[in-house]
Amino acid sequence: MLRSLLLLLCLTQAIQAAGSYLFVGFKGNGEDGVYYAISDDGYRWELLNSGKPFVAVGKPGELMRDPHLSRGPDGRFHMVWTWSWNVPPVVGHASSPDLLTWSEHKMLPVMAKQPDTRNVWAPEAYYEKDSKRWLIIWSSTVKPTIPNARDHRIWFVTTSDFEALSEPKIFFDPGFPVIDGTILEANGRYHLIFKDEREEPLKKFIQYAEGPTMEGPWSNISPPLTEAWNEGPSAIKVGDEYLIYFDHYRTPQHYGVIRSKDLVHWTDASDKLSFPKGLRHGSFLTITSDEAARLRSTLH
Repeated sequence: MLRSLLLLLCLTQAIQAAGSYLFVGFKGNGEDGVYYAISDDGYRWELLNSGKPFVAVGKPGELMRDPHLSRGPDGRFHMVWTWSWNVPPVVGHASSPDLLTWSEHKMLPVMAKQPDTRNVWAPEAYYEKDSKRWLIIWSSTVKPTIPNARDHRIWFVTTSDFEALSEPKIFFDPGFPVIDGTILEANGRYHLIFKDEREEPLKKFIQYAEGPTMEGPWSNISPPLTEAWNEGPSAIKVGDEYLIYFDHYRTPQHYGVIRSKDLVHWTDASDKLSFPKGLRHGSFLTITSDEAARLRSTLH
């Protein structure tokens, strides 16, 4: 009995030293804000704040869909999200020192110089250490050849302060519609994980391209990693495995996950995943044990 207790204590201390994992996502249409869930192993997730949104919508007409959370070089957290389905074609942004209190929600006019933009979806923000600036990527349809059609490509801007923005440019165009780009750095390479948005013939699955830098250039598109009707990928490393989570958005909606040790051979591990019902497209971030303890105080 004593030996079992000592083993449990050692395991708990190891988990605390390694930190935990935080998910930020939305429910419904994103009209009530961003939800948090937390995990120690990447598979069993608990909803925080008694099941209520952790970050409430802050402006009239604002949605908070597809949130993406990043940690800056100064330790400050930045979150970007889809502000609307169509117009205004902007990215939502707020920052926080502690994941508890958030700054005013602001609209970043990332496509102000592209007047024919139909939408701005699923933004993500990454800090580029060498250039000391932020890279923001998202999906947009611009000047579709078919009226009311969606013909997404992944775009980007850079910024040093989330105020002044560079001119928007194409980030990834494989020659067909793509959305929901997310970047994973591993083994000195970068992987742009995305959703193939084609319906005829049916695709709607997750795959990735590779590149030497965070801005590409992107090549070597992988075979499909999932079945159709999956979107919103987000990736983290847990132990010696890489996990790619995805939102299966067709009924019954649920989260799934695939795992790999070499980024080549992938196994579906969705049967091991315990995820709060109704959570949608979001992102995952490694946090410290102290940050996890602070957030867990809102568990109930």
